[in-house]
Amino acid sequence: MEFYKKAKEEVIEEFLVDTKTGLNHEQILKQRELHGENKLPDEEEESYLATFLKSFKEPIVIVLLGAVALSFASSYYAFQFQNDSKHGMEALYEAIAILILIIINAFLGFYQEISARKSLNALKEMNNRYVTVLRNGQFEKILSTELVTGDIVKASIGDFVEADVRWIETNELQVIESHLTGEADAISKHTDAILETTELGDRHNMGFSGSSVSGGQGLGIVVAVGEHTELGKIAKLIQAVENRTSPLQNTVHKLTKTLMQVSAGIVAFTLVVGIIQAGELSIASITSVLSTSIALAVASIPDALPAVLSIVLTIGAAKMAKNKGLIKSLNSVETLGSTSYICSDKTGTLTKNEMTVTHFYTNGHYYEVSGLGYTPEGEIRSLSDAEQEPSYSAFIAGGLLCNESALKEVEGKFVPFGNPTEIALTVLGQKAGRTKTQLLESHELIRTLPFTSDRKTMSVIVKKGDNYLLYIKGAPDVLVEKSRALLIDGELNTEESEKQKFITTVNDYANEALRTLAVGYRILSKEEAEQGQLEDLEKDIILTGVAGIIDPAREEVKASVKTLQDASVEVVMITGDHENTARAIAYNLGIVKSKEAKVIKGIEIEEMTDEELYAVVKTTNVYARVSPEHKQRIVKQLQKHGEVVGMTGDGVNDAPALRAADIGIAMGIAGTEVTKDSADLILLDDKFTTIEKTVENGRTIYANIKNFIRHELTTNVAEVLSLILGLLFFTVSIGNVDYTTPTLTALMVLWVNMVSDAVPSFALGYDVAESDIMNEKPRDPKESVLANYTWSRVLIRGTIMGLMVFVAFVWAAKQGMSSNEAQTVAFLTLVYGQLWHVFDARSSQTLFRRNPFGNPRLVLAVVFAGISSFLVTIIPFFNVVMGTAPLSLPVYLLVLFVPALPTFILSGIKEIFKVKIW
Repeated sequence: MEFYKKAKEEVIEEFLVDTKTGLNHEQILKQRELHGENKLPDEEEESYLATFLKSFKEPIVIVLLGAVALSFASSYYAFQFQNDSKHGMEALYEAIAILILIIINAFLGFYQEISARKSLNALKEMNNRYVTVLRNGQFEKILSTELVTGDIVKASIGDFVEADVRWIETNELQVIESHLTGEADAISKHTDAILETTELGDRHNMGFSGSSVSGGQGLGIVVAVGEHTELGKIAKLIQAVENRTSPLQNTVHKLTKTLMQVSAGIVAFTLVVGIIQAGELSIASITSVLSTSIALAVASIPDALPAVLSIVLTIGAAKMAKNKGLIKSLNSVETLGSTSYICSDKTGTLTKNEMTVTHFYTNGHYYEVSGLGYTPEGEIRSLSDAEQEPSYSAFIAGGLLCNESALKEVEGKFVPFGNPTEIALTVLGQKAGRTKTQLLESHELIRTLPFTSDRKTMSVIVKKGDNYLLYIKGAPDVLVEKSRALLIDGELNTEESEKQKFITTVNDYANEALRTLAVGYRILSKEEAEQGQLEDLEKDIILTGVAGIIDPAREEVKASVKTLQDASVEVVMITGDHENTARAIAYNLGIVKSKEAKVIKGIEIEEMTDEELYAVVKTTNVYARVSPEHKQRIVKQLQKHGEVVGMTGDGVNDAPALRAADIGIAMGIAGTEVTKDSADLILLDDKFTTIEKTVENGRTIYANIKNFIRHELTTNVAEVLSLILGLLFFTVSIGNVDYTTPTLTALMVLWVNMVSDAVPSFALGYDVAESDIMNEKPRDPKESVLANYTWSRVLIRGTIMGLMVFVAFVWAAKQGMSSNEAQTVAFLTLVYGQLWHVFDARSSQTLFRRNPFGNPRLVLAVVFAGISSFLVTIIPFFNVVMGTAPLSLPVYLLVLFVPALPTFILSGIKEIFKVKIW
C-alpha cells in the first residue's frame, strides 16, 4: 500500500520510530543495510584507461595500426634477411612516426573527455547539502546522503527535501515540486491520509526528494531513500536509454569504411602489379614492392583525420565554453549544428521560474507593472485615460501584510524566501515603495489564519491605532463569493456592474495566461479580532483588487526562438503546466503564431498509439501536462521522422528525454545533478540564447570539418595517383633514377599528411562561417560529408595535382637528377600544390569569394608548413630519414609557383562559368 494512503500513525508504527527521540544508532545501521545509502544510482564512470583506449577502436586508426605493423615487418625483414640497414631504418621511422600520430590523437580525445568529466564532478561537489534530523533524542545536522528510512526530518523555509517523506506535522508548509511536476506553484502540505489513488502532484501529504520548502515548517518521516525515491525511479529510467551516435560519427564512419575498402583495394592492386612485374610469386617480389604498398596505404588514408577532427572539435568546444556551454563529449559539438528540433521544458528554461505581477486592477483602475523576476526594479504605470494620483495603497497593503515571504539582498543578488506567489506581491510592494516591515511599524499583527486548500484563502488580523482589520488574499472566485462591496475610487461600491467588471477582469487575466490572486479587507471589532471563528471572520469582504501574475519568459528567449526558426530549427515547448498557460507563453515567445494554436495534453498522449503520435508530432509545437515518459515518446517519434532532436531542461522530470534526445541540454545553475549527468551540453549561464550560439557554432564547425576533409582527401587522391602512375608507367630507368623508385617515400607521404596538410587543416577549425549560416536549413544527418559535388571537386583537383606530381618526378629524372632529388621535386610539388589549394578548400564556392587573410591562423599555418617543408630538404637529418635532397634555387621557385596554376585556373573557370562539379 502506498504511504500517502496510510494514516501517519500507521507509517510511524511501520518504521518502529519514536517521534520524540528519532532513530538510535542500531536502527540507523539496520535501515541502511536494508535500503542502502541515500544516493541516486550512478552510472559506472569509465576508467581513464578505457577512455584513452577508446580512440584506438576508430576504423582509420585500425588502418594506421595495420600500416605500423607492415612497417615493423618490413623493417625486420630488411635487417634480418636482406642486410639492408637503410631500408630497415626507413621502415622503422615510418612505423614510429605513424604510432606517434595515433598516440597524439588518443591523448586529444582523452583530454577533452576528462576535462568535461572533472568540470561536471566539480558542479556536483558544489551541491552537497545538509539536513536537520532527529536522532538519539536531539536534532542534528547531517549530510543528506546519511539519511535512512525511518528518520524524522525537520523542514523549514529555504530547506530542500532530501528523501521521500510522509509528513506527520505541518505548519503552513508549502513545497515547490517543479523539478518533478513542471508546476511552478508551491503546494500546500497536510498530514491526512489520501484514500483515493492520485498522481504524484496531488499527493499533498508527501514530500519528494529534490523539492524545496517555500513556506512554513514540517516534520516528516523518511519512507524512501536513494534509488527507491521518485527521483531514483527517474534516474533508473534514464539509464535504460541507450546512447546515440552523433550525425558526425555516422557520416565519418561511413566515409572511413569507404576509405578502408579503397585502401585495401589499392594495396592489393599494388602487390599484384609488383608480382606481375617481377614475374614470380616470392618473398623477394613482395618485399620489392612493399615500400610502395606501405606508402600507398598511408597515402590512401587521411592519416591526420582523427587528430584534426579531435582538434577542430576541441576548438569548437573551447568556443562553446566561452559562450557558457560546457560540452561533455567532443562528438556532441557538431550534433547541435545538425539539430532540426529543439524541445524545451517551460518552467525555468523558457521562463524564469520567478512569479511576477505584471498587471493589477484596484480601486476601479488598471495598472501595468514593468520589470520581471525577483529583482525589485520596475515601474507601476496607470492604464486609465485620466491623469490621476496612484490609488493602489489599500491593495498593496493587503498583499504585503497577508504575506509570509521575504526578499533579501545577498552579495548584490536578491534571494527569495517563501511562496513564489507571495514573493511576487513582495516585489510588487517594493516597486511601489512599500515593504511589510514598514507597514508593521503602524500595524500590529494579532492573528494569522493560514492558507488551506479547502478555503483557498489566507488571512491576517492586524491592529492599526484603535482599529482592527482583517486582510485576506486568495482565489478570486472565492473572495467574490465572500464579498459585500468593492473599493472604487476610495468609496465602497455595491453595484452589480462593478462586481461584473471585476469578474470580467479576472477572466481576461486568465485568458492571457496570468494567474489571478484577489485581495480584500474587513473592519473587525476587538472581540471578533481576538476571539472570532474563522468562518465568521472571512465574510462580508471589501474587495480591493486582483493581481495578474505570470512566470515570465526569459527576456532573451523570444529573439533566440526567432533566430532558430530562421535557421529552420523548430522550437517545441513540452511542459507539465496547464494547457492555456503553455499556449499563451508559446504565443508570446513566437513558438506558435496563433492564440488558438493546437496543444496536445499528456492525457491525450497516453491514449495515443505510437503511430498516432507519429502522425501529429511534426505539426505540434506545444505539449501540456506531460510526464517524463511522454517527453521520451515525443522525442522518439520525432527521431523516427529523421529529425535530429535537442532537448533542454533543468528538472529531474526532463532527464529521461535528455538522454533519449540526440543532444541533451541541461541548465548548469538551476539544473539538478541527474539532469546534468544525462546531458551532452550544460548551459553554465542557464540562458536559452546559449543554445542559439551553440547551434551556430555547431554548423560552423561542421562546415570547417567538411572543408578540411575535402582538402585532405584531395591531397590523398594526388598522393595515390602519383604513386600508382609511377608503378604503372615508370617501368624503365631514366637518367640516374631507377625504375623501382617510388614517386614518393612513405615518410614523405606521412610528412605531407601530418605537417603540410594537417597543420593548415587545424587552422581551418578557426574559420568563421562563410555565409549567414543561420539562414540555412540544418543538414540532413544521412547526407555524406562529401555531398553536393564535393566528391567531384576532390577527384578533379586531386587528379590534376597527382598528374603534376608525377610529371614533376619524371621531369626531374630527365634533368639528370638523382633518385632522392627527383622524389624531392615530386614531394615539394605536392606540398606547395596543396598549400595553394587550402585557400580554395575553405570555400564552398571559389577562393575568390573569401579574403585569404580573413583567417590569420591559416596564413601562419601555411607559411609554417611551407618553410618547414623546405627545411626538411636541406637539413641532413631529414635527408637521411625521409630521403630528401637539396635543390637549386630555380627548381625551388618552380615547385613553389607552378603548382598554384591548377587552383587558380579551376577557381577562375568556376567563378566565370559557375561550373558546380569543380
